[in-house]
Amino acid sequence: MTRSIPLVRTLLLAATLACAAIAAHAQGGNHRQEAIHRGATTTHAITIGTAMPATDVAMKGVDGRSFTLAQAAGKKGTLVLFICDHCPWVKAWQSRIAELGAAAAKQGVGVIAVNPNDPAAYPEDAYDEMVKRAKDVGYTFPYVVDATSDVARMFGASHTPEAFLFDAKGKLVYHGAVDDNAQDIKAVQSRWLADAVTALATDKPVATAETKAMGCGIKFREKAAD
Repeated sequence: MTRSIPLVRTLLLAATLACAAIAAHAQGGNHRQEAIHRGATTTHAITIGTAMPATDVAMKGVDGRSFTLAQAAGKKGTLVLFICDHCPWVKAWQSRIAELGAAAAKQGVGVIAVNPNDPAAYPEDAYDEMVKRAKDVGYTFPYVVDATSDVARMFGASHTPEAFLFDAKGKLVYHGAVDDNAQDIKAVQSRWLADAVTALATDKPVATAETKAMGCGIKFREKAAD
């Protein structure tokens, strides 16, 4: 029995090293799966059929004007996107978000993008940086500051980007991700948000009403003391 101890130790060491290698590979190479896992935390988001919350909260846009979600509404519905500047997932999708937003507006769907992040945590999410980003990317819809992060809280949003699409009556018909591949637009197989917008604009049912939001966790501002 004593002679087997070195062998046991060798096997244990080999197993430990193998586990460490697998963990390192998973952390360093599979960002898409990490994002999907993060998306699984969106269990407290408002559910399909829920009325749009926080419709009358005024939020400052990158053009200096204030907007409410109600003001952003279109004849066919409203798309509310929680985004920011610093998140690599938003950066990966931002050109598609700009194009999708412009297309949605042409179809009668109002669009508004909301940044709920605390710039103290990520200076890139500060207002002045938002102004630059909106201009550089070409956002044609309001990009506003959720100055208390309370709008995001009322939606139950937890990620950037995260999409909430409402019909003309203000009821949620789609919630989740933009599409199924942030990194490679040519590899996209499911354009969930674009398909949902088109369905809404043409008075058809949304085929896929909910997907997992893939992205960075929202950096909420601290709640004000009661």
